[in-house]
This record gives sequence, structure tokens and C-alpha cells, in this order.
Amino acid sequence: MEQVVTPLERTIGERVRELRSAQALTLDELSTRSGVSRAMISRIERGEASPTAQLLARLCSALGTTLSALFASTAENASPVARRAEQRLWRDPESGYLRRSVSPEGVGSPVDIVEVEFPPGARVVFERQPADRGITQHLWLFSGRLELTMESGPQILEAGDCLFMGLEEAHIFHNSYDEPAHYAVILCRTKV
Repeated sequence: MEQVVTPLERTIGERVRELRSAQALTLDELSTRSGVSRAMISRIERGEASPTAQLLARLCSALGTTLSALFASTAENASPVARRAEQRLWRDPESGYLRRSVSPEGVGSPVDIVEVEFPPGARVVFERQPADRGITQHLWLFSGRLELTMESGPQILEAGDCLFMGLEEAHIFHNSYDEPAHYAVILCRTKV
């Protein structure tokens, strides 16, 4: 994957504010729901902070959305084709993992495809998110190795392996190996 990442802080902040406003939530209410401080949410909304994957996952869960939907364009002229050069990239400032939104945006599909490059030594913890019940994902590892710790137990994935999991359970991604792990996540929203 390319190493150049277009900053999305302003876009992320605008989307968080948009989603919060659409639900008539105050900063304090979103803070209570997500466990993210009011000050941090305010900084994110102003584009002054680079939120981590963990923090964004908590905000998304509290807002009833996914990372893919948060990163997606809200333009009404959706195309059924997502050209690689136009796919959104985001790098987690804490772990350095690179996330590419592969799926065409705005087509109304309950499925999102995400490509991830997870660097050696990287570790990301996603806390239990009960609001994400009914959202599932397949993780298909293309190259490298990846350790996942989930509530159901640990898994070590190698190239070619595919893991199915619910998004609501707590899980930890860890690459303790010397090479990057490159994988796709196919996420499906089935909740009503």
C-alpha cells in the first residue's frame, strides 16, 4: 500500500459533528455514551486532534455507525466503482496501521471492504461495544502473521487464513512479527 496519507482530521471532525447533530446529542451526551471526554470530542470536531482507532471505534459505536461509514463521503452522486486512486486512506496515529476504504461509498450496501497494512510491533485494542451487536466481519490475511485476542480466545492467523468475528466483542490486534501483516476486512451490518 502507498505510504502517503491524505489527512482526514477535518473530514472526520465534520462527520462526527454532523452525526452528533443529526441525533440532537450534546457534547456531554456523546461523551457519556462513548466514554470519550467532552474536550477530546470538541477537538476532534474542530479538526485539531488525530484520534486513534480505539477512540474512533468508541465514538462510532455511540453514534450507531462504523468506521467505514464515518470515513465515507456524504456526496449524493454515488458510483458503483471505487477507483483505487480515490479510495480514502487513514493512518492510526498510535499504532501506525494504514486503513484503505475499498468499497464504493454511498451505494447503500450493508457490506464494507477495508484493506489494512498492520506494521511490525503494532497493537490496537478495541473495547467491547455492545451497540455494535449484529455487525460482523471476516478478516482475510493476505501476507504476514497476526495475533488476535478475543473474548472467545486467542487466534494466530497466517497468510491465507480467514477469521469470522462479531464486532461487539472486545478484541486486540497485535503484530509481534518482523514483517507487516496485510489483510482485508469484510464488514457486514445486519443489525436493524
